[in-house]
Formats: sequence, structure tokens, C-alpha cells
Amino acid sequence: MFYKDERLALFIDGSNLYAAARALGFDIDYKLLRHEFMRRGKLLRAFYYTALLENDDYSPIRPLVDWLHYNGYSMVTKPAKEYTDSHGRRKVKGNMDIELTVDAMELAPRIDHAVLFSGDGDFRPLVESLQRQGVRVSVVSTIRSQPPMIADELRRQADNFIELDELKDVIGRPPREQQPTRETEDATTE
Repeated sequence: MFYKDERLALFIDGSNLYAAARALGFDIDYKLLRHEFMRRGKLLRAFYYTALLENDDYSPIRPLVDWLHYNGYSMVTKPAKEYTDSHGRRKVKGNMDIELTVDAMELAPRIDHAVLFSGDGDFRPLVESLQRQGVRVSVVSTIRSQPPMIADELRRQADNFIELDELKDVIGRPPREQQPTRETEDATTE
């Protein structure tokens, strides 16, 4: 449901897409993802939204963020907030919904089709607003995971639902194995 002359923009809720792909057992190849949507229309922007823990010496998402930034993605990040819940568990909060919504609303007059990579039902009013402005909206997520990663109200509101599992052969790669740590290397050599 794409037209070659359509002006497209991608809005990727990073943590939501990561969780959906993980639930389906694959990793996203972001180079392939970008090329797939360049093939489907005139890709104006590909936004990627994520919160980062700034106080960690090493953030596992930092290499991905840097790679995306150098390879055609518009990165939108903010510091995640760390807190301890009432049970003493460490929690991280980093909601990027407002940033994604503001960017989509600002870009709406310049695009024909928005592709939202998220299953978060909080985006239903955004989809509805974009549609009132004449923008077609496709939502990419999955119903094939347990539980489904897309809110029913978001799926119903979208002009088009794209099952992430059906994109697996086009934009996916097998999940990376964890790199062995010094301890596991020592244990296997003894």
C-alpha cells in the first residue's frame, strides 16, 4: 500500500521496535530497513527515538545510536531517568512519545505517508490527527508474539497495519550471540 511518488517519513519508537523484534526472535538490520522504505517511496526522514542512561560507563545501545546517526537516521535521544520502585527494584523510565508526536505533527504538511514503528496505544490520537491532515499512516508491529505487541485501538486506527514478522526476511538478521566474558572463556578452557 505504498506509492512510488509518496513522500515518506519513518518514526521509530526504538524500545518498542526492539521488544517486538526480540519477541519474534530476530534483530533489525537498520541499513536494510532504510533501503526497503527508500524503495517504497521518497523517504524524506527516518527518525529513531530512544532514551539513554547517561551515568553508565558503557551503554549497550550507544554503538547503535552512533551508527544510526552516521547512516541517515535523525536521532532523537534524551537521558533516561533512573529510580527505585516501592519494592526496591531499580527501574528506568525513558518515554519518547512526546518527542515523536511533535516531530510527526511538524512534518505532516510535507509528507504523504507516515510509517510508525510502534504498537503503543498512546499513539492512536497522533495517528488520527495525521489522518485528518491528509497523511496516510502505516503502523509496523506484531500480533504474532505472545502477548501481541500492538494495541488493538492503534491497529484499528491505522490506514495500514504491517506485520513485523512479514518483514523479517527483508529487514531482519539473526539475533547476535552474547560475546563471551572473561569468566566464560576461562571456564571453557579449563
